[in-house]
This record gives sequence, structure tokens and C-alpha cells, in this order.
Amino acid sequence: MQSTVLKIGLLGIGLDAYWDQFEGLQQRLEGYLGIVEEKITAMHTKVINAGLVDTADKAFAAGSLFRREETELIFLYVTTYALSSTVLPAVQRAKVPVIILNLSPGAHIDYDSFNAMNDRTQMTGEWLAWCSACPVPEIANVFKRTGIPFHQVTGMLHEDEACWLEIQEWVDAAKVAHTMAHNRLGCLGHYYSGMLDIYTDLTRQYASFGGHMELLEVDELSALRKHVPDKAVANRVALFREAFEVQPDCLESELERAARTSVALDQLVAYYQLGSIAYYYKGTGNTENEDTMSSIILGNSLLTARGIPVAGEYEIKNAQAMKIMDSFGAGGSFTEYYAMDFKDDVVLMGHDGPGHLAIAEGKTKVRPLVVYHGKVGKGLSVEMSVKQGPVTLLSVVETTEGKLMLLVAEAESVAGPILQIGNTNSRYRFPSGARNFVNNWNAHGPAHHCAVGIGHIASKIEKLGKLLNIEVTNVAT
Repeated sequence: MQSTVLKIGLLGIGLDAYWDQFEGLQQRLEGYLGIVEEKITAMHTKVINAGLVDTADKAFAAGSLFRREETELIFLYVTTYALSSTVLPAVQRAKVPVIILNLSPGAHIDYDSFNAMNDRTQMTGEWLAWCSACPVPEIANVFKRTGIPFHQVTGMLHEDEACWLEIQEWVDAAKVAHTMAHNRLGCLGHYYSGMLDIYTDLTRQYASFGGHMELLEVDELSALRKHVPDKAVANRVALFREAFEVQPDCLESELERAARTSVALDQLVAYYQLGSIAYYYKGTGNTENEDTMSSIILGNSLLTARGIPVAGEYEIKNAQAMKIMDSFGAGGSFTEYYAMDFKDDVVLMGHDGPGHLAIAEGKTKVRPLVVYHGKVGKGLSVEMSVKQGPVTLLSVVETTEGKLMLLVAEAESVAGPILQIGNTNSRYRFPSGARNFVNNWNAHGPAHHCAVGIGHIASKIEKLGKLLNIEVTNVAT
């Protein structure tokens, strides 16, 4: 899909009747708007600034500008009192979410200096420079009644780290929403037969996230494998040895088999411009396809590490969750419950198949498996643990009403013994305890897979849900 760049709209609002009455007020407020633009541009370079809108005509012009530039989010900076009639046209025509910035120029008015002024007009002008909170209820009322989705950030223009961190999270969430809207998800093969929880309505995925889904046949990947030159295979084996900790009992022939599939996978991804993949294929009755799909794990792990997450067992919902996590810069590795450790109060989680090398604790190992449990074939697999420290789990849940919900939880990846079975394995400790977490998580009816990424980013995911109009449930709150 053609590469696009997220565009963020920005405008300040004021009232033109003030400018002739209060000398210097307009210039002062425009200076504040310039500071906001500078700070947001530092977060994301493509900002469309409509300037200080103070009349209905300027509001209509701003709305046209935002539509023409295809902005996907608007920051509405309230500099002073402004009429809602001069605000509504600017955002109503754009038809995108609005973040109202209720930012005071400082922590408080200097009351003594203010009251010591001798000129009442000058006092009113000074007051107007501080009354950004005044029109916010009016604006919120009108937005509510006209169906415009909006959210608020209240704080200070300067020396307010929490406020600007919140704004940064809105920008980050908008970037992820943009990524999902332009992502191409490759669906390779078919569902793992009998896993009813992972089946999903593809049109609902389109409706919620946008993007495109390409339904692919394993035969196409098998055909590409036939034409991979030996030199490319050798180069890919060398890359495997560099990227992974290849165990001594891995046969060279198995590495070459995996390398051939990995190169073919890259060709398939490039041809369809894929940004994520969900895959599964039984492989029975066709030796070429079995050879392909039983040698796919290393190649899929490399793709996942470079921002093209791959979900096994054709878990399309989880491919979406992994893409969200990766787009936030948190990684996004395929995982599920393995078991519970009641002695250490942790949940053991992981999965067979591809892992996310970029979020591994140490170097990811490659081990040979005589059998893929529950699947056809044998070959090489990866073994890793997620980096110790804060992590976030995310599941895209399909509800009984046919809608999507984002289910999120924050935890800690902790040290301790893991199962050395050639799969990803990690130990997670939850604030509510292992027993309560499992009960609370399961109560929302997610599929048994989820995505795990590093860092605590639940607040970012909550903002993404608001931008996409998808319910977000945090089981830790």
C-alpha cells in the first residue's frame, strides 16, 4: 500500500472583538499558539496549523484546510474565551476526533500584580490571557450535541510534564491508528480447525481498523521457494547465525530449509506490501506445502522483529493486536497461557512458532523439534523469554454483539525457571495476583491468544480505542 504520512491539525481559538479593545492580546495569544505548535511538531513533524481562528469565516476556512490536507486528528487550543459558533465549522467539516487543549499560560495569575494595575481595561486584557478554561464547557456542550468526538487535556503551557506526556500519548495513538488504517494484513492458509475462539468477522476488522486484508494461498509461497537461488539460501543461513543463537544440534539441512522459506517469505511480503501476517496450514496431502509450512518459524521471527508481526494458527485478531503493540514501539509477540505457578504467584505464558527477537531477554535460541505439537511436520523452532521488566498484554476481543473490544493488562516479566521446549516462555507477575488476573481476564471472553510487548502502555491503548471508537477494558483497573 502506498506510504502515507499522518497529518495532525492544529488551531487556536479567540474572539476578534477583543483585539481592538485590548492592546497586544492577539499577539500574545498567537505567541502561545506558536509554542503549542513547536511542542507538537517536536512529537510529529507533519502539523497543519490553521492559526488563530476568531471568526466564523476563518472557522469555515480552517475546516476546508483540514479536509483538503486529510488531517486525521485535530488539536484545538483554547487561548481565551471564544464563541462556539467560531469553533464548530472548523472541526465539523473535518469529521475527525478533536483534542481540546485547555492550557493555562502558567500555574496561576500573579494576584498581587494583577490587582495593583491601575487600568481596568488593562486588567481585563490580562484576565482574558488567562481564561482558557472559560469556553471549554460551551465547546464541549456543542460538540456533544452535534456528535463530534472530543477529548480533553487540561494543564499548563509550561512546566507541566504530565500534561505534555498526555499530549504525546494522543500523538502516539494517532500514529498507530494511521498505521492500522493503511496496514495490509496477509492471511496465509486457513484457521486451525476447531479453535472457535479465534474465528472473526473480517468485515468487522475492516470497519474497526481500516487497512486491507489479502487472502493468500500457501501454494504461492511454495512456488516462490522453488526459485530461491542457493546463494540467497547461504546468505540467509549466515543471517540466522548472526540473529539467533543456533544450537549445536540444529542440522545444516534444516537451517537451509528454513532459509529458503525465509527468502520466499520476504518476496511474498514485498509483492503484497504486507505489514502483518496471520498463517496456518495443516500441510497434509501436499509434500511441498508441508515442507514450506514446517520450515517457516525462523523467517516469521525475522519478519516480526522488523515490524511485520506474524501470528500463528491464523489468529487474525491477534495479528491486529501484535501490529498495534509493534506500532507503539513495544514489540508485539504471540503468546498464551501455558500454566500457573501458585508458589511464585506468576503466570507462565508463551507460544510455539515465531517470537519477537527485538523484545527478547538475551539472544533468541534456535532448537530442533522432532514434532510440532498439534501440527504436522518437524523442524526448527525459536526459544526466548520477553525482556524482564514492565510489559503490557493486549487482546482484540470480538464481543457477543459482534463489536470489537481491546482488552489490556499491565504486568512485570520476572526472572525464574522456564520450560526449555523450543518455544517462547516468560513468567509474568500481575498486580492483582495470578489467580485474580486469570479470572478477570477470562471473564471478558478473549481468544486464548494475546500479544505481549515491553513497557506499560495501557494509557496509550486507551487513547487509541477512543480515536477508533473501540471500547477498551483494562483488567488491572
